Amino acid sequence: MYQLDFNNPIHVHFIGIGGISMSGLAEILLKENFKISGSDAKSSDIIDNLISMGAIVNIGQSKDNITDDIDLVVYTAAVHEDNPEFAECVKRNLPMLTRAQLLGQIMNNYKYSIAVSGTHGKTTTTSMLSQIFMEADTDPTISVGGILDSIGGNVRVGQSPYFVTEACEYTNSYHSLFPYISIILNVDADHLDFFSGIDEIIDSFHTFAKNLPDNGHLIVNGDMSCISKVTDGLNCNIITFGMGESNNYRAVDIEADEQGHMNFTLVVNGEKQDRVHINIGGTHNVSNSLAAIAAADVLGVDRDNCLSGLSCFSGAHRRFEYKGTIRDVKVIDDYAHHPTEIKATLTTATNTPHNELWVVFQPHTYTRTKALFNEFADALKGFDHVIIVDIYAAREKDTGLVHAKDLADAIKDSGTDARYLSTFAAVENYLLKNCKKNDLLITMGAGDVYLIGEELLGL
Repeated sequence: MYQLDFNNPIHVHFIGIGGISMSGLAEILLKENFKISGSDAKSSDIIDNLISMGAIVNIGQSKDNITDDIDLVVYTAAVHEDNPEFAECVKRNLPMLTRAQLLGQIMNNYKYSIAVSGTHGKTTTTSMLSQIFMEADTDPTISVGGILDSIGGNVRVGQSPYFVTEACEYTNSYHSLFPYISIILNVDADHLDFFSGIDEIIDSFHTFAKNLPDNGHLIVNGDMSCISKVTDGLNCNIITFGMGESNNYRAVDIEADEQGHMNFTLVVNGEKQDRVHINIGGTHNVSNSLAAIAAADVLGVDRDNCLSGLSCFSGAHRRFEYKGTIRDVKVIDDYAHHPTEIKATLTTATNTPHNELWVVFQPHTYTRTKALFNEFADALKGFDHVIIVDIYAAREKDTGLVHAKDLADAIKDSGTDARYLSTFAAVENYLLKNCKKNDLLITMGAGDVYLIGEELLGL
């Protein structure tokens, strides 16, 4: 495998440079004086930012984008052999790395690297840790899968030994990472277009945990039924968090304030310690904050800085993000695209003052919608009003085996007001006619459903 040398900057080309993770890695290398080029299907604010920093970006992918001076090519899991740039790189026998392999090599330049994994909550927990490290003036390098206001984007390049990043299980990409601290927030059935089922997913997280050195630290959700399988045979230090009494880090006396933000008492190894306030809602975020506190403790971050960072953390973009108010209807956007995440968002919304609760849900990928169809229907029936829009294909093609209307009909059959609308314009018109004063509207999904709220608000 090609080995990157930070002391010898070269020309690196990114196929699919506009993605949130790829752009972050490109930005890190730009700031380390590498020459960066890349391509993507369409322009975006992220690409405009990279160009302003000196990257050369082509809109549209062509073999002509592979120039003679390219030393290394980086590509994502969405890029296949029939991609014209990928094929040209193979023809020229250019060195190539996956996005995860590049991330792993970048991480190796930092003594205290933290990889945040889990089926749900990676972006939020990585953002929490980022806020804590910023509050403590540790000058970290950060790569997060969302936009974080406190660092002005999705990446920050520092000059200290601290590096914080997300670690995604899809295609086992996180197996290319060898951090000092690994966090496993939860293990759930997802990405079933790649994994055969939950047993293979558990094995995948176990393999990820085995990448830790003997002096490394695994911070893991101790409430998971599969924890013994995930931690079996590990030689590293293991720290558990969760609500159960046996966990090293626990939360008790949990309360939501009038804004729905969470407060709890931190218990470490059986000892009650600090009262913690997090500036976001949801008991799932209490759990996420426990993992962040544990990682900060391992690295000796002052607890006061930790508490201060959590108290001012207002969430990453698209994580129960308040977008604005129209006609006395509050509009929230959320990235939830798995039944477990939907239930967590519903709990947060329930604790947020409102009259009736609306959700516009955009299913994400045909395989996920088909595999978890009943779970989606069950999770969504908890809202007062549900609108389903067409499935966001992402990397997939329509198999014809499942349609968004099928999901709407299943929810309606359970007694919930639910309907399928085929266009965003139809959704917007329906909401304007039917949402009432003090209702709460959530646009939900990992695709472009957020555009509905932004159009309503004129953003």
